[in-house]
Amino acid sequence: MAGFRDIDGAVVGESGIEHFGDVFREQRRLAAGDALVPLDDRAVIEVAGPERLGWLDSITSQALGRIGAGESTELLVLDPQGRVEHAAGVLDDGTSTWLIADAADAEGLATWLQRMKFRTQATVELRPDLALLGFVDGGAAATRADEIASRPAGTALVWTDPWQRVSAGGHQYAEVAEHPGAGLAWRAAIVSRETADALAASLGSADVAGLLAAEALRVAAWRPRWSAEVDERSLPHESDWIRTAVHLNKGCYRGQETVAKVHNLGHPPRRLAALHLDGSDAVLPAAGDPVFAGDDEVGHVTSVARHHEDGPIALAILSRRAPVGDLVVRTDGGDIAAAQQVIVPGDAGATADIPRLTRLSRRPSAPDPRRAG
Repeated sequence: MAGFRDIDGAVVGESGIEHFGDVFREQRRLAAGDALVPLDDRAVIEVAGPERLGWLDSITSQALGRIGAGESTELLVLDPQGRVEHAAGVLDDGTSTWLIADAADAEGLATWLQRMKFRTQATVELRPDLALLGFVDGGAAATRADEIASRPAGTALVWTDPWQRVSAGGHQYAEVAEHPGAGLAWRAAIVSRETADALAASLGSADVAGLLAAEALRVAAWRPRWSAEVDERSLPHESDWIRTAVHLNKGCYRGQETVAKVHNLGHPPRRLAALHLDGSDAVLPAAGDPVFAGDDEVGHVTSVARHHEDGPIALAILSRRAPVGDLVVRTDGGDIAAAQQVIVPGDAGATADIPRLTRLSRRPSAPDPRRAG
């Protein structure tokens, strides 16, 4: 969004505007609902046609057949072994379904959807003419976003992140009295690029925040993301993504048997943890840096941020057998002590009071060729 890059103080990185000169101030204003974030690191896919919802329901992890105009959720595309291939936020306006994906994943997701259409009455289109503005609901930013959000079918295209609560059909593995995601009312408005640039011309640095501020709020909320927490081995259970992106009681879809097996038996091979990093050193670890328990490497960092209240924090994917105590992140500049907070327990599912799922092999329904690899 060129207009936002012209605002005083804008510092642009590979993915977009990282900040506008004062990261902590931007975080505070963003958290209060008073700042907009240009989300250049996301992209929009439009899925249209009368059969779009039933088709998306049949090939993804989410129950979408009855989603109503203006409703939001999220979905995962899994491979036959249940590993995460793609992820997207979902918003329907009664005519089209709008998918919000990380920019690096959007083209691959759109291509896969095109390949899976067969004779389905649906179209799939990447929409580079549309931009995304992120904000926290409840303040001036929400008013601005609602005013300029696209309305091709009469419904404002503002996606509501479902991470604040466990979605219908989902399950939370995190054993906490109050989940940190409950306090993050994250939204994303879909707008035309021309409209976004026109808005930017009327804003100052006090009205905007960069991607670093948005990432800090995300990491503090334990919210997984495709571009950070997903690799070639990722199962949705490992990052507690069953919470909002998987419907455990819907019909068959690719990868469901693994979802059911791991959920029924427990013990996902890895688990997401939150790390509170020693802030005495100005250097932060990088995504991919190894995490050690004593002399044993037990995982790696996936996301890192400096939070305006919590200080330096990170998310890490660890081995299920990693101890639950303090850890060390090994960086090029030396070791950083890390206090661990367990998000997904090592025995997730095995000891929880959860609904048990029927294995696919026991279901009498014939396979649908659209769900094949």
